[in-house]
Amino acid sequence: MKKFGKLALTFMLILGLVVLSGCGSNEAEKENKDAGSDKQEIVIGASLLTQQHPFYVSLKNAMEAEAKAQGVTLNVSIANQDLNKQISDIEDFITKGVDAIILSPVDSKGVTAAVNKAKAANIPVITVDIPAVGAETDAHVATDNLTGGKIAGEEMAKVLGGKGKVAVIDYPTVQSVIDRVTGFKESLAKYPDIQIVAIQPGITRPEALSAAQNMLQANGDLNGIFGFGDDAALAAVAAVKSAGKEDQVKVIGFDGMEEARNAVKSEKSFVAVITQYPDQMGKEGLVTALKILKGEQVEKVVPITPGVFTKEGERK
Repeated sequence: MKKFGKLALTFMLILGLVVLSGCGSNEAEKENKDAGSDKQEIVIGASLLTQQHPFYVSLKNAMEAEAKAQGVTLNVSIANQDLNKQISDIEDFITKGVDAIILSPVDSKGVTAAVNKAKAANIPVITVDIPAVGAETDAHVATDNLTGGKIAGEEMAKVLGGKGKVAVIDYPTVQSVIDRVTGFKESLAKYPDIQIVAIQPGITRPEALSAAQNMLQANGDLNGIFGFGDDAALAAVAAVKSAGKEDQVKVIGFDGMEEARNAVKSEKSFVAVITQYPDQMGKEGLVTALKILKGEQVEKVVPITPGVFTKEGERK
């Protein structure tokens, strides 16, 4: 009986150790699974102005490439220059609880309420290219548009020899363009013999073509046109060529995508284009969003310095 009792006791001890070992293994597995579940995937929503312009195609591609490299989910919606759609897209991001929103506003003032709603939901908002006006965003990544406008003004003064009449094709609801035109005016203010005789909106290329034609007809002695973007400048070049005024009117643009750079090289009237770097902007917008989500300090404004492309090539 004693021998049987000892065998039974030994068996019970071994069984207990096996059970404890199994429980320990299960607890370790549970802890590992719980630790893994704490690492949630970062989701960022991006609402972009358009995809009908190479600038925004490049910006989007760079943003997506950086998101992939960082292991981040990026959901992109395209507003197609429709403010109501953009507001709806932002509200959808808020409802889905994205971690951050990257935004290129269709209307700098029109997005204010939507940005404030995102901030109220504790979602960081980073604007790229175009700022939001009247709302507190976490950061703004963009070309230094004021400086770019000043460079455009100096280039215009140079090609006109410091005198002449100039017109501007504008996009007055977008703050980045307001800054460009402001910089352009500031530079030309230093040249008393240069006069800005007309400023007209021309958001799309057809609208810009119509604006350029109107300004050329109303000002027969016009010497220069500043287009707020590539489409505006290319439309102005077409209007100048059609009017037979390539020797008289010089065009300067802004953005510097491939089509515009090629036109500077081939079109007599297209003398320069201010060059932006949307690939840098897209990457930096994504990186800035991640820094904010990690609790790192970032600058409120992250400027990307523009260059200028002339018939002699690019200067930075």
